[in-house]
Amino acid sequence: MSSRKIGVLVSGRGSNLQSVLDRIADGYLPLEIAVVISDKADAYALERAEKAGIAAVAIPRKECVSKEEFEGKIDAALRAHGAELVVLAGFMRILSGNFVNKWTQKIINIHPALLPSFPGLDAQGQALEYGVKIAGCTVHFVDEGTDSGPIILQKPVPVLNDDTEESLAARILVEEHKAMPEALRLWALGKLEIQGRRVIVHPLDEVINNENQKSVIECI
Repeated sequence: MSSRKIGVLVSGRGSNLQSVLDRIADGYLPLEIAVVISDKADAYALERAEKAGIAAVAIPRKECVSKEEFEGKIDAALRAHGAELVVLAGFMRILSGNFVNKWTQKIINIHPALLPSFPGLDAQGQALEYGVKIAGCTVHFVDEGTDSGPIILQKPVPVLNDDTEESLAARILVEEHKAMPEALRLWALGKLEIQGRRVIVHPLDEVINNENQKSVIECI
């Protein structure tokens, strides 16, 4: 099976990027990271990419006169490197509907909450303020809303009595590092089928072959 190509968008340290790199290296993920793109020239994630021999591209927002120009450069870089899927791994900017529609059902994001609860910023703070007993993370396809796209998988994390935002975020991050590679493996093996708001996850030994299905993501 040939590896499928993904492009990763990041803004910071890139710990989720590293978790994907590690699982590619150990053979779990039949993927190739074609390019890593950051909106910050000094993002450590770019250094991670360079060390792994991956194209690392900085596209600072402040150097673009408009959001349209900024996203146009990102789109061009992804396509130039042959990316089939866009992975948001700590990318701290909201993509426009215009960009999302160019990559319909081809963008996934990881969010540090059990969606649809606590979308947007400060998910851990929202969870603690609300007093929930279970938090976690969600990997989902991206649509035009804020953290509102079809959910691929979720990982729960208990909220402890003495939790702070920092301690809760640290435990959620551990699960993020498991969830993102797991979701990408399912995508790479063609096991994700989108039906409206639902993502059907097919067993790894099941072949998807139904012409009446609305949307099937098949392995090439």
